[in-house]
Amino acid sequence: MRVAIDTQPGGAAPNEDWAAGTPTLAVVLDGLSTAGLDTGCRHGVPWYVAHLGSQLVAGLADPGTSLTSGLAGALERVAALHPECDLGNPGTPSATVAIIRERQGFLDHLVLADSPIVFEGARGFTVLTDLRVDDVLPELRAEVERYETRTAEHREALRRLVTAQRQTRNTPTGYWVAASNTEAAAHAFVGSTPTEDVRAAAVLSDGVSRLVREYGTATWSEVFTTLRGGGPQELIATVRKVEATDPAGRRWPRYKSGDDASVVFCQW
Repeated sequence: MRVAIDTQPGGAAPNEDWAAGTPTLAVVLDGLSTAGLDTGCRHGVPWYVAHLGSQLVAGLADPGTSLTSGLAGALERVAALHPECDLGNPGTPSATVAIIRERQGFLDHLVLADSPIVFEGARGFTVLTDLRVDDVLPELRAEVERYETRTAEHREALRRLVTAQRQTRNTPTGYWVAASNTEAAAHAFVGSTPTEDVRAAAVLSDGVSRLVREYGTATWSEVFTTLRGGGPQELIATVRKVEATDPAGRRWPRYKSGDDASVVFCQW
């Protein structure tokens, strides 16, 4: 498996995405927004995704470890790195997870929350993602989208949304993300695909996938053409060019004018 990677912040704030690849593994993590609210942790989201990603890569080096077990073990080990923090805080640093691993003629995948994996095959494109978050608090989501980004009204609406989301994360009636509770790993979507059925794969944060899903300015075929021609860096640059035409979020209402963006592109 040949891997190309890029990850870039969406603005002046530190990048809360994390991406890595090896000859058999691709991982993308997208740290969840804190909206300036207390997290109970002194380290912050960039620290969390960097340590969770490192633990995932180390734990999944053994092909006998399932992706679910590898994620659970990584969550446990990261929690053990900062016991002085309030890991029971509902806003404790958290992240989406998207992983593929090549193993004995198959591509195993795991997705937890809305960072997608896209497979290109002979019959087209397959999108693997977890959109349970879209079913939670639709009224508050709509309220955020009523305001232009970078306005006081938008910031306050986002704080209300994130405050409410924290009460539904990692609960049976809400949605699941990687945080401090190892139980979240059991709620990830997992599966396997024969490697011979996949020509290429892209593991993305939603800061990139929105080019297709939210903005509708590209097809998955065009995304993969860009990846083959200019790699992940050019794809992220394409996202930024589109966002620059709508900096206030009037055409495409969103949480941020520009979100952190990560791509791991895999070819065989």
